[in-house]
Amino acid sequence: MKFIMNDYEPKEIMKIIREWSEMTQEQFGKTINKNRKTIQHYELGDRNYNIVTLLEIAKKHNLIITVEKKK
Repeated sequence: MKFIMNDYEPKEIMKIIREWSEMTQEQFGKTINKNRKTIQHYELGDRNYNIVTLLEIAKKHNLIITVEKKK
């Protein structure tokens, strides 16, 4: 499955990735050394994550991040 991240807010992206992983917030957080509350804040949009966190998630959950120039 794939989606275009530009079509979503950061909080939605985090939730989509976690749900694809079929994990609870707590389980998902443990895979990237974050607690459940941090994941919850990301998903609510109360806290922003950075590209380093996104890359760590991609590595741990076998995801590909692609940047493509619009035509």
